Amino acid sequence: MPLDTGTTGFMLVSTALVMLMTPALAFFYGGLVNRKNLLTIMMQSYVSMGITTILWVTVGYSLCFSGGAGGIIGNLDNAFLKGIGIGDLYGGTEGTFPLLLFVVYQMMFAVITPALITGAFAGRITFKAYLIFLVGWQLFVYFPFVHMIWGGGIMAEWGVLDFAGGIVVHVLAGMAALASVLYVGSRTTEEDVPHNVPFVALGAALLWFGWFGFNAGSALGVNEVTVVAFINTQIAAAFAATAWLLLAWYNDEKPSFVEMLIGMIAGLATITPAAGFVTPQSAMIIGLAAGIVCYYAVVLRKHKKLDDALDVWGVHGVGGALGIILLGVLAYDGIGGQNGLYHGNTDFFLVQLLGLAVACVWAFIFTYGMLYAIDQITPVRVTNEDEETGLDEVLHGEAAYTD
Repeated sequence: MPLDTGTTGFMLVSTALVMLMTPALAFFYGGLVNRKNLLTIMMQSYVSMGITTILWVTVGYSLCFSGGAGGIIGNLDNAFLKGIGIGDLYGGTEGTFPLLLFVVYQMMFAVITPALITGAFAGRITFKAYLIFLVGWQLFVYFPFVHMIWGGGIMAEWGVLDFAGGIVVHVLAGMAALASVLYVGSRTTEEDVPHNVPFVALGAALLWFGWFGFNAGSALGVNEVTVVAFINTQIAAAFAATAWLLLAWYNDEKPSFVEMLIGMIAGLATITPAAGFVTPQSAMIIGLAAGIVCYYAVVLRKHKKLDDALDVWGVHGVGGALGIILLGVLAYDGIGGQNGLYHGNTDFFLVQLLGLAVACVWAFIFTYGMLYAIDQITPVRVTNEDEETGLDEVLHGEAAYTD
């Protein structure tokens, strides 16, 4: 089958949209932190675009998508992209777009996933420790799960489904965030007031925009499933944002713009694993559930005094987990070829729970252990004096504002 220019064009646009999500995240997080740590957290997102790209093209893609059928990790057959010709199609002779385009599309997922974690330990981590963490976490957490679920590994053989990254992106990042918060500890002074709400709004808007490439692009083609994933993304975000807004309004007595934006992100994270496997009606349920469950997860986090600065666990971890569970309930074989618990398939629901449990345990333990190991090499946490001064000045010698 010759290359399909329409599908290739769609995948190029989807790849660019997912790439946009990383700088969007930088603005979203940057607006939420205080002025003296703005550049630090933005740089943590941007540096992943460089380091992860290098890691991906050297060993990452190969470890995720070559060899190791039914296993935990792939091999190095495609290290440095060897064996991948410019004319090779994704899917072999039946493919419709270049294999190199699949490589770069998946690269963008690898870029943003560790960047999500940075919101948990905002204002407390040394840059050197973060760089080591970025590489180690990809190698020992992200790459194995990409292979196990999307690369033909053991969880794929179990039958675990994850359309665009409920486990692979959001659960892994959320559980890593929880482990990071428990290891690193709380800030000396918690500052929960965003310093620049327009930055938050800009980042959130670009994330929502990019998420269409994230979810619809994960169909890896242009068909009915692509359209279902696209509309489900919009529906879930809207339902979750509205539910979160109303809950926050009821509890805080004023409708908060920032709270609505956070609810929107929760809806997007929750629909991600199910976007191409459920009906639009189910997406309404998933969005509503995301707005309620993730909101109260954040309330619980605050009650337990866990200093997850930007609520990565409550939004991404809980949202991704909820999406995997609801996919196990609401999957419809008329869309994705699999029925869930609601349609009488108990086995698939249990498989989803098993995959989720493995991911939660693996991500938490490896992240906590990795931070401990890094601490033996170089300090993970900055000093109290440096934290008080602000990491922009201490670590980078720069300031976001010169007034």
